[in-house]
Amino acid sequence: MSKLFSPLTLSGVTFANRAWISPMCQYSAPEGVVGDWHRVHFGSFATGGAGLVMAEATAVSPEGRISIVCPGIWNEVQTQAWAEIVQIVHGQGGKIGIQLAHAGRKASSFIPWGDHAIATREEGGWQPVAPSAVAFDGYEVPHELSLDEISQIVAAFTAAAERALAAGFDVLELHAAHGYLLHEFLSPLSNFRGDHYGGSLDNRMRLILEVVDCVKAVSKGVPIFVRISASDWVAGGWDLDQSIILAQQLKEHGVSLIDVSSGGLDPRQQIDLKPGYQVHFASAIRSRADLPVSAVGLITSGAQAETILEAEDADAIMVGRGALRNPRWALQAAEELNEVIAWPLPLERGRLVR
Repeated sequence: MSKLFSPLTLSGVTFANRAWISPMCQYSAPEGVVGDWHRVHFGSFATGGAGLVMAEATAVSPEGRISIVCPGIWNEVQTQAWAEIVQIVHGQGGKIGIQLAHAGRKASSFIPWGDHAIATREEGGWQPVAPSAVAFDGYEVPHELSLDEISQIVAAFTAAAERALAAGFDVLELHAAHGYLLHEFLSPLSNFRGDHYGGSLDNRMRLILEVVDCVKAVSKGVPIFVRISASDWVAGGWDLDQSIILAQQLKEHGVSLIDVSSGGLDPRQQIDLKPGYQVHFASAIRSRADLPVSAVGLITSGAQAETILEAEDADAIMVGRGALRNPRWALQAAEELNEVIAWPLPLERGRLVR
């Protein structure tokens, strides 16, 4: 059996294979509520053979949304809408996770296909928040979070995790990548605080570890993943060495897997884009932190994914744009690798539901 289509068990949850769907923003959830677009979007993945479908960045509070039309899970209406998505994926025998997120200073954007980037107050925009009052390029200057407000954010992540579990999600992923709030606290390029959340590496890691501990306390044994940007790709920023130390800490705090991405914090980033350009980060973290990792980024074929897994550079593969182009990417990869996996069935996994 190929590595890509061998099962993987993390914290008691077994994934049928290691071809996973990466979280991808859809900008289609007014008031933070997922609807028909998401039912079709995730339903297509559910019938595509992936071992795990990871739902997009989902805000833990209204001001944590990336845009005015990004999903949330801070109220019961949103939770119930997500529960319907979970049921669709489970109905095809799949596993689904949710990426809990706070956009920090990269919040309050307009719809990506609009004629301007930042939403006005009349359009439903708001002042973003951040570890320090330093704006991301082109965005509004954020409000610097007080200690009480940081505590409220930890509580918001915890409450969101409880709602996600009530909705039936199989995995909880914390979004600490791509220049959003938890990443902003980690990077010295965005965190200029003088208190115990800024300065030293231990201080900059404090918030993500607090969030992990609180989510772990309510997780009921569900696997916790953390997506990180392994490098800011900017001199003097967050880098691989710091990422390895963070991963070692996350392992001690009970995290099951590190979802390794990169970039997104600083527009000065210089990224050498090429097939599998982030895999070396995943490989280093896997070996030096002794923790399972997923790899993502320009991984486009089953053969390429299999090579990464055979080299023990990663334990699972996250597929993004390739899955948008072909929601049944896993079925195609299985054919490439001469594997036989379950094809979608028109009834709920072949059972007549009465």
